[in-house]
Amino acid sequence: MKTLYLDIFSGISGDMFLGAMIDLGVDAKKLENELSKLNLEGYLINVSRKTKANIEGVKFDVHLLPKEGEAQSGSLSHSHEHSHEHSHEHSHSHSHSHDNDEHTHERNFDDIKKLINKSSLSKWVKEKSVAVFRRVAEAEGKVHGMPPDDVHFHEVGAIDSIIDIIGACVALELLGKPFVLSAPVVEGTGWVDCAHGRFPVPTAATLEILTARGVTVKQCDEPHELVTPTGAAILAEFAERFELIKGLIPERIGYGLGTRDMHTRPNVLRVVLGKLDSFDEQTASLDWHSDTVSVIETNLDDINAEHLGYFVEEALKDGALDVFYIPIQMKKNRPGVLLTILCNNVDVDRFSEKILRETSAFGVRHSNVDRRKLQREISTLDTTIGEVQVKLGRLNGKVIQASPEYESCRELALKKGVALKDVYAAAQKAIED
Repeated sequence: MKTLYLDIFSGISGDMFLGAMIDLGVDAKKLENELSKLNLEGYLINVSRKTKANIEGVKFDVHLLPKEGEAQSGSLSHSHEHSHEHSHEHSHSHSHSHDNDEHTHERNFDDIKKLINKSSLSKWVKEKSVAVFRRVAEAEGKVHGMPPDDVHFHEVGAIDSIIDIIGACVALELLGKPFVLSAPVVEGTGWVDCAHGRFPVPTAATLEILTARGVTVKQCDEPHELVTPTGAAILAEFAERFELIKGLIPERIGYGLGTRDMHTRPNVLRVVLGKLDSFDEQTASLDWHSDTVSVIETNLDDINAEHLGYFVEEALKDGALDVFYIPIQMKKNRPGVLLTILCNNVDVDRFSEKILRETSAFGVRHSNVDRRKLQREISTLDTTIGEVQVKLGRLNGKVIQASPEYESCRELALKKGVALKDVYAAAQKAIED
């Protein structure tokens, strides 16, 4: 299986991703030709070979041309340069539009969907481009309390970011739509100036995008933004897993260069194209969801059983993914219980404190574990008694698990005055039919 690994040790942005893809072998002219199908004018694409921290790669830039009347625009042009650093540049100038809206720096999600859907880009590129923008729109909408379609994108709605996002989808298609993996997300620190004012890193949109996908985020001591909203949305849409390289046989490597000179690392995105060994390829072919959660445990031999039951109820109300306890044999042959909480990584300290404050524990253990989950959906089925909700689990498009939802069955049993087991039996028959 052709696999693309994103080694995001220095973060990711749209322009760095495109630079890396071109360095990997994506034809810049073909990419440019596909982007021209947007009929979006008033910009210049510049692709050049440069070095950053002594690493040679590709710098991808989108420059806005002056608006009509501000300066004389040149016609379609291509330029090639060679310097002593073996720099190679390729530029493509697009003429001005007479419609001022084509040159605006601010569009809402609905505008961008129309721009994409009316183009002659492939169906896959259209679907993926809209999906990436939707992730940004939903994140911005959550931050500002408005529907995604009404969100005005500001920076991400500007021409350069439209080119970055749609260009990323085009590049992946030109590369053969590889299976995408990513290194764990590392973000910097500090502050950025954006349309919403001065904001700490990670920015609100970036953090919301990664949170919605359930991505674990760590910060490093680099005092700059490393992951942009565009980069986060590309990761969230395409990366199947976030992990260190394992089972990958590298074939080609590309470097996309950023603009900054970093303090602790080169401002470079490294991408590796290769194939997975047979074991990892078999695993990668499954379309299950994967994420990482934390497990918190403690051994208890002196807790009141009623207090333990109360703690389980309250921990679930507080957002634990699961809480359970099992009988164990402790030191000096004392009977006890192993209390376990599953939670999101960011909640480890909160639930650790809850255990220490509300149980008889003197300490806790915690570890991070990987999960594999079926694609899930809730479906409403008609039964001989009434409508019941059923949870379906799919793997590679096939339903392999189906389970009636307890609350739905309970509500129907009470409403119809029948036994709960009869509702379950009717639901199971509807599933089998």
